[in-house]
Amino acid sequence: SFYTRRCLTEDPSWSLVTVPHLTELCLQHIVHNFEKNPILNYLLPEHQRKVVDRLSTSLPLTVTANIVSHEDYWKRCCIEHWRVCDVSNYGDSWKRMFFERHLENILKFFIPNTTDPKQVLDLIPLCKGYVRKLEINQFLPPVWVDQKEETNDLSDTEDDAEFGEVYTHHYDLKNLITALPHLEELHLTYGVKGCGMNFEWSLFNFTEQDCSNLAAAVKMCRNLKVFKLTQSKVDDEKIKLLARNLLNHPCLLDLDLSHNLIRDNGAQALGKLISRSRLESLNLCNNQIHHLGAQALAQGLAESSTLTSLNLCLNCVEDKGGEAIGHGLLTNTSLKSLHLGSNNLSEPTAAVFSQVLAQNTTLTSINFSCNHLGLDGGKQLLEGLENNKTLTELDLRQAEVEQETDFLIHQIVWANREAVRLGSLQCPTTEPL
Repeated sequence: SFYTRRCLTEDPSWSLVTVPHLTELCLQHIVHNFEKNPILNYLLPEHQRKVVDRLSTSLPLTVTANIVSHEDYWKRCCIEHWRVCDVSNYGDSWKRMFFERHLENILKFFIPNTTDPKQVLDLIPLCKGYVRKLEINQFLPPVWVDQKEETNDLSDTEDDAEFGEVYTHHYDLKNLITALPHLEELHLTYGVKGCGMNFEWSLFNFTEQDCSNLAAAVKMCRNLKVFKLTQSKVDDEKIKLLARNLLNHPCLLDLDLSHNLIRDNGAQALGKLISRSRLESLNLCNNQIHHLGAQALAQGLAESSTLTSLNLCLNCVEDKGGEAIGHGLLTNTSLKSLHLGSNNLSEPTAAVFSQVLAQNTTLTSINFSCNHLGLDGGKQLLEGLENNKTLTELDLRQAEVEQETDFLIHQIVWANREAVRLGSLQCPTTEPL
């Protein structure tokens, strides 16, 4: 008999798994050709996810902006661009964060007469559905060109000054913000950050032309709720122009003009604005408002039915202004928070506010810190608080109030705060069925 021996040779590493499925090959092809043929919306949801997870974050926004809605993709874009990414500040939307910060960066480094305006305008149709808030903390001026190199016809006097003024205007926001239908918050500072040894005051000019452009833009931005223009050397003439354009604005609720150069004339324009708008919050901290401006604001306060917060700290309204504001609060029934810290106030203002505390049932917070209310002023406030049940915060630090008086006032305010807290626990807000 014959003995037959059979030998088999095999590749131990061979496996069917290494052969890609046709679906996988198709998805790889789609990813590779996405820029030329972005057919994402024609795929099944599970295939869309696989494609998006592999897409490069360097793809042009003209391709991805209106096609890719997956948050994971935009999260990757954000993390690759910025170290700190707190999505809670952007309504928990990574896509909104990306477009807001991307647009802000372009505007912060936009150089008039140098940067191509198409950088901004071409971005509008891509980002307009997502931008709700813009925070621009610097505006670069045009690059300075020595006139003498350009022409020998100009003299060194008035012509130079006029030439310099023309070339210090900043980027005009009008075409941009009026094309953003969902824009609700605008925070602006006209200045240059980190200029170092190149510091010049001209870098911090908020010119009349800048103001005129901004006023027209904000007036047309009909969904704007919060407008902040701070640390920009805004003076009376400029704030009067802005206030005129904000009269009867349908949506504006919060106006922050802190750290500027607003005096009494500007405050008078704002007093009129308070009475003819839906403003709920006005911040005028660290300006140059004296008693005439405070009296105008008090008049607006007496006529307002919407303002809930007024911040006048670090001005100089003195007792004439403080008393006027107190008298305005005898008829006002909307204001909840008032900050009058560092205004050179003394006992006469405290006397009026003693009457306010006895009658007003709306105010919950008053700040009198860093004034000169004195022993008698403290006693006046304590007397007014005897039957007050609504005030839950009264700041008297560095107000020269007697220690015992301050303690008794604190006891009353603390009791009011506890009563409000317990009341909110016993009567929780119920959601409608």
